Amino acid sequence: MKTVLYKSEERGIKDLGWLQSNFSFSFSSYAAPDRTGFGLLRVFNDDFVAPEGGFGLHAHANMEIISIMLAGSMNHIDSLGYKEVVKKDWVQIMSAGSGLRHEEHNVGEDRVNFLQIWIEPKLQNINPRYQRRFFPEEKRKNQLVTVVSNEEGTGHCWINQNAKLSLGYFEAGQALSYSLKPVNKCLFVFNISGSLDIEGNTLAQRDGLGIWDASEINIRCQSESRFLLVEAPVNH
Repeated sequence: MKTVLYKSEERGIKDLGWLQSNFSFSFSSYAAPDRTGFGLLRVFNDDFVAPEGGFGLHAHANMEIISIMLAGSMNHIDSLGYKEVVKKDWVQIMSAGSGLRHEEHNVGEDRVNFLQIWIEPKLQNINPRYQRRFFPEEKRKNQLVTVVSNEEGTGHCWINQNAKLSLGYFEAGQALSYSLKPVNKCLFVFNISGSLDIEGNTLAQRDGLGIWDASEINIRCQSESRFLLVEAPVNH
């Protein structure tokens, strides 16, 4: 097993007033040659958007884009005709494929916090798709729940890549193991809140851990913890 620790205080930062972004990997004005992604996981941003702030109409193509809402209310309008509002515990995906345009803004009175995640696609130039699902936290206690997968289904969002995203919400003292698919996979763990021990690595709030050359990992929650696992291919 090999690991690399991504401390929260070492992330790139962009502060526009209405937007405060924390970049685990190179993005926008943050250029870190040794942090250009982890496997086919290319972007992992921890974004905070002030009320009435937001991202104007912009385009995406050939990228799997995932938003995990941690707080607040944000709208979504896209060129496919979708007009939605997502709140805490919603997960939405855009399988951008041959191209789409979208915009999103904070439409509530409180600050929005969401995780913006980009994963390289398996197939290029597919028809673009949008999807969202609701995963209420009170129904996920002491469970690891798949929220995004490469497999179609009604219980999660699905994307154009052999990847899987799982949300964990566990009480202090709880322990679990996670098995990786055996071929060409790496795992990025992001600790949203609390404290985790993963194979001797301590993750404080907003720390990340990259893991590869492993078939199974063990996670212990040192306090009540919320975290995200992103399993993705190492390469194409």
